[in-house]
Amino acid sequence: MRKKKRQKKAMCKIVIRRMQMEDLPEVCVIEKDNFSLPWSAESFAESLEKDYTVFLTALAGGQVVGYVGCYCVGGEGEITNVAVKESYRRMGIGGMLLEKLYEEGRTLGTEEFFLEVRESNEAAIGLYTRQGFVKEGIRKNFYEQPVENAVIMWKHFPLGINE
Repeated sequence: MRKKKRQKKAMCKIVIRRMQMEDLPEVCVIEKDNFSLPWSAESFAESLEKDYTVFLTALAGGQVVGYVGCYCVGGEGEITNVAVKESYRRMGIGGMLLEKLYEEGRTLGTEEFFLEVRESNEAAIGLYTRQGFVKEGIRKNFYEQPVENAVIMWKHFPLGINE
């Protein structure tokens, strides 16, 4: 039964667009379901108001099913949040969000992106590796609830990619 549900959802058209204030209630539900110390609606709202951020949502049938956020400063993009609603995972939505993020970030002069991911989050590490990210370090005890190391991953674009 679950397989049929996923197949049906996979046939929904996914639309990626800039996050809007009206997305925040759905974004916050996904955030709480994915992170032990979730961002508040106020934190998302403050980030949306900054001209050096890129926050995107993935919509299926008008419903928010995923999002990504990034601060783009000095040629670097710090990816702060990546999450997909559990029932929409393994459908390529995370990759779609990241691809659109690179495109939007490069318009702000971003030449490389980095993020931290829980050392035990093999699914996310696999996604980032497929996206061209490389493990470049460890932040000891970076995460709380539970305490865990973070893997620091970077994606570097070749020189001239913004030209």
